[in-house]
Amino acid sequence: MTNKAIKIFSYLPNPRVWKSLVAAQFCGVALEVTGDKPANLQNWLWDYDARQLSENERVDDSPHARVSKRGFSGTLFKTDAFLQAHPFGTVPAAFGDDGSIGIFESNSILRSVVRAAENDNGLYGASGNEASRIDSFLDATLVLAREAQVYLLSMDELSPATYERMRSAYEFYLSGIDQALATNDYVATDKLTIADIGFVCDLGQFLRERLLKSRLNKQGFEVISQDMEQKFPRATAHLKTLSAMPQFSEHLGDYLANVL
Repeated sequence: MTNKAIKIFSYLPNPRVWKSLVAAQFCGVALEVTGDKPANLQNWLWDYDARQLSENERVDDSPHARVSKRGFSGTLFKTDAFLQAHPFGTVPAAFGDDGSIGIFESNSILRSVVRAAENDNGLYGASGNEASRIDSFLDATLVLAREAQVYLLSMDELSPATYERMRSAYEFYLSGIDQALATNDYVATDKLTIADIGFVCDLGQFLRERLLKSRLNKQGFEVISQDMEQKFPRATAHLKTLSAMPQFSEHLGDYLANVL
């Protein structure tokens, strides 16, 4: 049975949105995803009913014109209702119910998808303690994801400090995942959960660095994950096993095929 739809507005493609799409397929929740390439989002009205704006609507004296603050440059167009629901004004931006409630940050959107399901198939654990353990892994994944965002966006002017922060976050996170998988077939419990989904999508996004090897080498850096298969074999095997599942491959197939 398909459950109530959740709306998501974002730049696309976006591994952070893939988390929710994968979870939705496992637990039968309908997602309505709207968006465009990052460079084109300045041509959109950011709203529950997001839409492309005409050229005449994209003017500086528009009541929706806002100075971009993070990840974008120039003017963006956001409604007051959007900013009330999403006070940080970022994407991906999800909405529940009638759009008055905004849900932001990809792991929170992921959780909202599972909570909307009539049967989550164990994706959020079988008890409160299991849910908290799953949250622990999702929080740890956020550290990797945050450093990866800064690292990948700084690729053409990468400082030694940024590179070292990324390398340290990668080593710390993959060491923990590899240790967890030493006694379990899945990251947080003995079944697939949203901790596994977050692991695949956020690590997959970081692995885009492998496609940027020449840019790294030009600045005197090596690909951080170049020996992942040898150094973290259980984490690598888990990533490959999950990415082959149809619920994952439909969204990440081509993307991960280029970096694994």
